[in-house]
Amino acid sequence: MPALRLCLLSILALPLLAQAATPVTVATVEMKQPVRELLINGTLAADQAARLSASVSGLVNRVGVDIGDAVGAGDVLLELDAELNQLALRQAQASYRQQAATLNDAKRRLTEANSLSRSIAASEIRSLEAEVETSKASLAASQAEVLRQKALLKRHTLSAPFAGVISAKLTEVGEWVTPGTPVLELVGSNTLHADFAVPQRYFSQISQETPLTIRLESASTSRTDSAPQTEIPAEITAIVPVNDPSARTFVLRASLPSQGLTPGMAVFGNLSIQSSSAEPVVPRDALLRDVQGNVSVWLAVVNADGNADGNADGDADGDELVARRRAIKVRPGQSDPVIVLEGLRKGDKVVVRGNEGLRDGDRIQVTR
Repeated sequence: MPALRLCLLSILALPLLAQAATPVTVATVEMKQPVRELLINGTLAADQAARLSASVSGLVNRVGVDIGDAVGAGDVLLELDAELNQLALRQAQASYRQQAATLNDAKRRLTEANSLSRSIAASEIRSLEAEVETSKASLAASQAEVLRQKALLKRHTLSAPFAGVISAKLTEVGEWVTPGTPVLELVGSNTLHADFAVPQRYFSQISQETPLTIRLESASTSRTDSAPQTEIPAEITAIVPVNDPSARTFVLRASLPSQGLTPGMAVFGNLSIQSSSAEPVVPRDALLRDVQGNVSVWLAVVNADGNADGNADGDADGDELVARRRAIKVRPGQSDPVIVLEGLRKGDKVVVRGNEGLRDGDRIQVTR
């Protein structure tokens, strides 16, 4: 009999235990313009890259650099044999001195003739004046020839137009080179840029003020807990509207520091795009995922079968609340809060704490 009585008491107590409300914390679904993270792939390239060639034809006399050498702007890279141009310069300088002497003599004779103008015919004085002007013109031509020969002589030396690294050596001592034929390739080392192919549907949402961070491809594959991944801030410098119509992409170019980076490296970019329209968002803690990847939340709703007696198990208005499971769709790859595509609307209350052991229809108590 005592055992039977205890069993009956236990059975009668089950409904009372079932009625105990589960304490939960809820959040209200809000409409926001969330920041969407877009992952893009790109390649680093140097802002400056040039295939260098000589300005004049000539025989290579010296190559002062090799592949991999770092050079500064103005450093001599290559010299051509300039013996013939040196001789031509000397000849032009000699001709200049001769024309200068001729002009000085013409000026002297004109001065003497002017001092003896009473005994010398006016036509002779005019002839001397013309001779002076002719000598001046000849002197100017000789001076121009000297400058031309100096310029040609200078062009027998190839200098670096900007600081960088020699990436290719295309000639050797003893070869004959001509203008327009590349002899060296130089890649700038001061600044780099990354070119990304971005889907065209994001074109209207991206501007040069859009935040962009870049990380290396190697960093994403070899990241460890002891060595956190480094994100490099970058600045968007150009947005090219149409690049590949068949691929439906456009080019986004960003500049970034060159420390520790080299042209040709593959990189990942992370664009923080502000959504153009308001969308429902919920805290990530409200999401429940099953093994198939389906997403759901627990809603706190007023129990239609309950009473509004103002007890402590209900909400602030005294309504009894119960948990109802709702399947939803969310935008993948989002940080907290999560964008909801389907299943929720503004004002819905979702459970964010205490949702682990809930069952459909369980009474809940909102804790604050």
